[in-house]
Amino acid sequence: MHAPEASTWGVIVPVKGGRRAKSRLRVHLGEKPVARLAMALALDTVEAAIGAVGAPHVYVVSAPRDPWSVALSATGASPLPDPGGGLDAASASAASRLATTGYRQVAVLLGDHPCLTPADLGVALRAAAGHRYAVVPDAAGTGTALLTTTAPNRFRSAFGAGSAARHQALGATRLDLDLPGLRLDVDNPHDLAAAIRLGLGPHTRAALGYAADRAGDNRDHQ
Repeated sequence: MHAPEASTWGVIVPVKGGRRAKSRLRVHLGEKPVARLAMALALDTVEAAIGAVGAPHVYVVSAPRDPWSVALSATGASPLPDPGGGLDAASASAASRLATTGYRQVAVLLGDHPCLTPADLGVALRAAAGHRYAVVPDAAGTGTALLTTTAPNRFRSAFGAGSAARHQALGATRLDLDLPGLRLDVDNPHDLAAAIRLGLGPHTRAALGYAADRAGDNRDHQ
């Protein structure tokens, strides 16, 4: 692991692959296209984070044998093992590890933000820097797009449906920032349509082209 140098932030991106990834999109796109899309969402998210804070300060949490870990590590981000137990356990484990290497500012960014830009993430991190604990809600205002802390050794999270309010109940300051590229995460077809309108990262665009080709092949054989 790297100690902080140019950036004071360590950004944690937990990802999950295989059959667990983006199940609400599988019925619309099919299993193989969804697996490819989920990987692309993560790649675009990780590369935007790297653009904001630099590759040495981005940490991808995944299962040790997850094939995603190889592709995501190729971006230059550092891999961290998923201890199991869900997203909260993965985030807390990673935050604790970053704290031991000297980070005093840590952010958790889920790997499904295909419209994220380095500039948007930079704005959010600067806004969060003045708060011990902060949450940027998702586009719906109920979920969590970004969770930050200046006390990573005492990091707590409560991800899942309605997590923005739970994070506020844990003491996080709510930051309703005008950053649609950050706040739009993709969990279902409605989110995906909104992301297409907003503007996708290159990996997600390519994956959707693959999905469209697969759909065309299926129609041709009906």
